[in-house]
Amino acid sequence: MDVVTPPLILGIETSCDETGVGLVRGTTLLANAVASSVDEHVRFGGVVPEVASRAHLEAIVPTMHRALDEAGCRLADVDAVAVTAGPGLAGALMVGVSAAKALAVALDRPLYGVNHLVGHVAAEQLENGPLTEPVVALLVSGGHTEILQVDDIATAAELLGQTIDDAAGEAFDKVARLIGLKYPGGPHIQRAAAEGDPAAIRFPRGLTAPRDMTRHRYDFSFSGLKTAVARWVETAEAAGKPVPVADVAAGFQEAVADVLTKKAVLACQERGVSTMVLAGGVAANARLRELTEQRCAAAGITLRQPRFSLCTDNGAMIAALGAAVVERGLPPSPLDFATDSSLPVTEVLVGAGQFS
Repeated sequence: MDVVTPPLILGIETSCDETGVGLVRGTTLLANAVASSVDEHVRFGGVVPEVASRAHLEAIVPTMHRALDEAGCRLADVDAVAVTAGPGLAGALMVGVSAAKALAVALDRPLYGVNHLVGHVAAEQLENGPLTEPVVALLVSGGHTEILQVDDIATAAELLGQTIDDAAGEAFDKVARLIGLKYPGGPHIQRAAAEGDPAAIRFPRGLTAPRDMTRHRYDFSFSGLKTAVARWVETAEAAGKPVPVADVAAGFQEAVADVLTKKAVLACQERGVSTMVLAGGVAANARLRELTEQRCAAAGITLRQPRFSLCTDNGAMIAALGAAVVERGLPPSPLDFATDSSLPVTEVLVGAGQFS
């Protein structure tokens, strides 16, 4: 019996400050090249869209060549091109989509504009093979914090809950600044928290009161938590006391991990879903991973999570989602499709509605 080789998919990701190009066959990762412009944003304390767009322009071609070299492939070997169409920064998205359209035309290959958020979920397939759907996905990053139910990675994602203000990663950045740590806040808070006591300061858990659980059962809020940290620090400083940075970091990190994991596990239980995927850049946080593992095990939920390098934005996750779309035999996106900085998670493939 002949073995059919899955098509080679090249994925491009430029939604924020990482330029990513990945190459995937089916659920097999061949290359994952990433160029980050994070160092260029440090002095601003956050991502500057114009700086990010310019960095993508400079990095896209060298990053693509690195990915091809890593995979031992030529551009001519590529069977299809997938690219993040949204959500993300408008200018940054345009760089990636323009590059992908140029490649598709030059190579005469089909082009698939796909959803960045669903791509994070698809990245897990590169770790442990095809998902046994449906799954509940806890997606936590600098710009997004959502609970999704994914019934079909290629076509069907449902938004169950999301942050109503700051994303978790954004809260990490803001709190890091409050306690004198550098940008990006996630890794610096994690390192500081390792030396602190998470029970020393109990910060509030947003949207967990009975009234909130009625209106915002699977939603999150981190603005109040950030304010609580600011007030605690201000009070300590006004009293002339040194701020225990490690304890503040540990208490803040515990509050974030606590509410994220509780609501995600609750969504699995109430939706009758036995598998959870933890994804997104903040999913690299060690405490969040540890607490998610503990609570999923206690609830009998199978937890799937990609390696650290596949948590942050990368082209491999976009290639993985493109591979799933191609496998389903879905038509490519129209060549004139536009980027959408607020693309809803329910739209996995841009232009798919035109073919129904």
